[in-house]
Amino acid sequence: MNPWMTQILERISTVWKKWTVTQKLIFAGVIVGVLGGLVLLATFSSAPSMVPLLYRSIPNEQEMARITQRLDQEGVRYELTTDQRILVGDEKTAKRLRAILARENLIPKGTDPWQIFDVERWTITDFERNVNLRRAITRSLEQHITALDDVDAASVTIVMPEDKLFAEDRNPVTASIIITPKPGSDITQNRKKIEGIVRLVQYAVEGLKPENITITDQNGLVLNDFTGMADVDRLELAKREMKTTRELEAQYKKSILAALRQIYGEDRVQIINLDITLDTSKKKVDTEEHFPIIINPDNPKTPYDESAMEGSKTLSITLSKEVTEEKFEGTGFNPEGPPGQEGQTPPAYKDLQNMVGRYSKNSVIQNEVVNTRKIQEEKAPWEIRRVTCAVAIDGVWKWKYNDKGEVILRKDGSIEREYVPLTEADIAKAKALVEHAIGYNRERGDSVTVQNVMFDRTAQHQKEDRDYRAKLQLQRTILYIMLSVALLLVSFIVFRLISRELERRRRLREEELARQHQAMREAALRAAEEEGAEVEMSVEERARLELQENAINMAREHPEDVAQLIRTWLMEE
Repeated sequence: MNPWMTQILERISTVWKKWTVTQKLIFAGVIVGVLGGLVLLATFSSAPSMVPLLYRSIPNEQEMARITQRLDQEGVRYELTTDQRILVGDEKTAKRLRAILARENLIPKGTDPWQIFDVERWTITDFERNVNLRRAITRSLEQHITALDDVDAASVTIVMPEDKLFAEDRNPVTASIIITPKPGSDITQNRKKIEGIVRLVQYAVEGLKPENITITDQNGLVLNDFTGMADVDRLELAKREMKTTRELEAQYKKSILAALRQIYGEDRVQIINLDITLDTSKKKVDTEEHFPIIINPDNPKTPYDESAMEGSKTLSITLSKEVTEEKFEGTGFNPEGPPGQEGQTPPAYKDLQNMVGRYSKNSVIQNEVVNTRKIQEEKAPWEIRRVTCAVAIDGVWKWKYNDKGEVILRKDGSIEREYVPLTEADIAKAKALVEHAIGYNRERGDSVTVQNVMFDRTAQHQKEDRDYRAKLQLQRTILYIMLSVALLLVSFIVFRLISRELERRRRLREEELARQHQAMREAALRAAEEEGAEVEMSVEERARLELQENAINMAREHPEDVAQLIRTWLMEE
């Protein structure tokens, strides 16, 4: 720590120790008060100013409950004042919420949304009222349009012509709107959003028709010219079709890869191509079906069809059957006489001359209808027309081993491998899995191709060769290190044995010499004692004799402890 900081801390500690308990409590109270004041100051200074949602109080509890419930659904923070007013965070939020409340008819009764009429004067004229009305409608529309998420700013101009005696003489009501989109918004290309603004303006101004509304952006481009947006609609439809196609292709690829990679491995399966053709054309089919009443219906538990057996009855539905057969024999009526001249025989007799006739007629009309079902089908927004898929599966590379189980290496040090391709049975199984994954349908022309393709694994093989060589090198290094360590251990053990043996021999020699010297001294002492001569002994000799006598006495009194001590000495040596 910095010496200067250390000195300051020491001084503070010294002063704190000198203070009494009362002084310490007063100081702590001052610190707490200052911190509390700072927190309150920061809280009140950072609190945003609230804006009233409506310019009047809401005394009705039911209306207040409906409005607050709708605000809770929007997730907006609001406050309720003592005079039954609602405050929100900012003016932008207030505008958006006013638009929502007005759209859902939640504005309390008696609320005036136009503050411009709050100014009351005795001398106001009808013209001023009309001007104020136009200004109020214009301002309200600008607020509504600006409250939309895609609009940054809006300018509205409304032209309300003067009333005429005859309706055909009156000019139509027109409106022009300029909007500034927010960055990243697609409102200039989204037809539904523009139509929403058109309807919003149309229903806000009495007598305004959609064809008399013009909406432009800040660059002057007309946005509600829907007649010229056909190309944009086609482009948008094509984009949605492409997006749906990509999503389906991604879903099918995921299903195929999940099924095959779990069997063959992560890096052995690749989808070369997956193409889905969609049919987005609109189609409506009306079908009328007629079916009979079957007396003996088919039992699904039996292997045969009871309804088709002999003796089963069905109230058939021969919808229409008409058989007509006519026969005639005889000459019939043969006219006589020259052309253009009437004969002399009366017609009644002529008809009966030489006439031989025979006539027969059979007619069968059958029309039986029992049950009728009318079906109206409207095709889905899109339908898969055709699916084509091509999948490539790699075989397996196996290492070659010799008779000893060792990996065979080439001259360049690489591993010798053998490629094992897929069998025809494996390819057929993989093809069946792919067909089930995409919902294969031969009638719509689906095509599935699965081939065994040898992938380029040069980089993988080189990495395996490097790893294998590194593994062999590591094994050799470990073997050499272990041999070196073993050699060092053996050398150390031999050295220790030789050293201990030499030390033992040296110690034995010294002990033998010491024993001989001691024996000689003892012999000399005994001889001197026998002769009665006084012999002066050195201090070391006296101490050695006392130590020897004490050791002998201890060995006699505590033989086990002495034996343990000797064992410890031997183990240490």
